Amino acid sequence: MPMNPYEKYKQQSIMTMTQGDMLVKLYEETVTQLSGAIIFIERKEISKANDSLIKSQRILNYLKATLDFKYEISNNLQLLYDFFIQKIIEANVTKKAEPIEEVIPMIQELKETFSQADRLARIG
Repeated sequence: MPMNPYEKYKQQSIMTMTQGDMLVKLYEETVTQLSGAIIFIERKEISKANDSLIKSQRILNYLKATLDFKYEISNNLQLLYDFFIQKIIEANVTKKAEPIEEVIPMIQELKETFSQADRLARIG
């Protein structure tokens, strides 16, 4: 069965992403999942909240697993990812949005930092 044009475009755009682009997309998706989880928690849609929280955990675990420890920043990122995961688990257990609301701005700041670093790396 031939791939529809949108799926082909999506696959091609992923294949041509830089590491910086991919990292930014993963942070964006984490924020999207966490933001969705807040809405689901408020609506008492516990199963959907759980799904979103699990997806965000998986992304953070992936980011943690791909850290390159020859760079000093990797140790700090690992601690941050562990903190984020801990807060996500707390939110999932308590079904409260506060732990998620605490980490979203931090993840957005990381996304912005890596986005700027990627732009500078392309220029220089």
